[in-house]
Amino acid sequence: MLKGVHLTLLIGPAVPVPAPESVMNALQSVQVTSSKDRSGFQIGFAVSKNSPLLTSMLPAGYFDPMVTRVVIVATVNGFPNVLMDGIVTRQELAPSNEPGQSTLTITGEDLSVLMDILEMPFMRYPAMPEVARIYVILAKYAVFGIVPIVIPPIPPDVPIPTNEIPTHMNGTDRGYIRRLAQDAGYVFYVEPGPAPGQSIAYFGPDIRIPVPQPALNVNMDAHTNVESLSFSLDGLAKKVVVFTIMDPVTHKIPIPIPVPDISILRPPMGARLTPPAKIEFAKDGASQNPLKAAQKILGMMFEASDAISVSGSLDVLRYGQVLRSRMMVGVRGAGLAYDGLYYVNSVTHNIKRGEYKQSFQLSRDGLISNTPKVPV
Repeated sequence: MLKGVHLTLLIGPAVPVPAPESVMNALQSVQVTSSKDRSGFQIGFAVSKNSPLLTSMLPAGYFDPMVTRVVIVATVNGFPNVLMDGIVTRQELAPSNEPGQSTLTITGEDLSVLMDILEMPFMRYPAMPEVARIYVILAKYAVFGIVPIVIPPIPPDVPIPTNEIPTHMNGTDRGYIRRLAQDAGYVFYVEPGPAPGQSIAYFGPDIRIPVPQPALNVNMDAHTNVESLSFSLDGLAKKVVVFTIMDPVTHKIPIPIPVPDISILRPPMGARLTPPAKIEFAKDGASQNPLKAAQKILGMMFEASDAISVSGSLDVLRYGQVLRSRMMVGVRGAGLAYDGLYYVNSVTHNIKRGEYKQSFQLSRDGLISNTPKVPV
């Protein structure tokens, strides 16, 4: 590997163990994608006709889908980063007529894929608020080292058993939790780490940790630490949604409530916000009870969209550390309009022998930084 970078690969059923030397010698490339709600990985191996990967490991089930767990740890300048703790979902073999050009590729997702296997329409949760239902569901996955962190929706909805008993409604655990998250304007994802074999299942608002990562510098001579950056401003990204509820006395008079496209949990990072360009009407507002309607209105505000998006790439050794998704980062050298703080939506790690690069997607809500100085 690169000087300053060490890659650790753990593979095995249930409890993964360090990959044997034959696997590490055949390792060709590692790609890990981390985004807002799901993460995935792909690992490529160079194999020959007599490679132990083909002659013994593959027939014995070493890379079998849905039973093989993979943990990927990248240690950069002495600091370990758990990039992935997931399950193999697919294997592909591409034999070649040229010696040494055959490849074996395994693809997988984070541990949340285990929650998407079995539909459970028989489950009932009488008189249980959302947070209790989610803890009951996630308790099954504690054996995989998954620790739940659940923030109750605002306001909590506790159905009266004589009126309604919540069920999975023909969905899997992951589908059901994501539907609850969507109703509340929350996010749900499984984040690997901080230690190998551990993961955090987070259900809550898309809060941006206010401690930014080291700035991404472009066009700054010796301080430049990114290979490319491009910015775009979408004038159609912002909209106003009109949510209609019925008056609480007669239940016959519709009351329209305009919901602005501004998050009440995320402070604006642009000084000149992009105005809304569209007006939409929510379809199922009038059929909701007051608590559920209030939850959906708050959820719309939590899900406020960003008008500015940024894409780019960097070399990890030049940047000095691994850029993490779901956190903030500063941008310098792009000019008055686009310098400032951004939210890291997704990161893709591309690791090969002698190379560790990342591509990333950033976003924010308006032009011109509202902070006088971008942290270095």
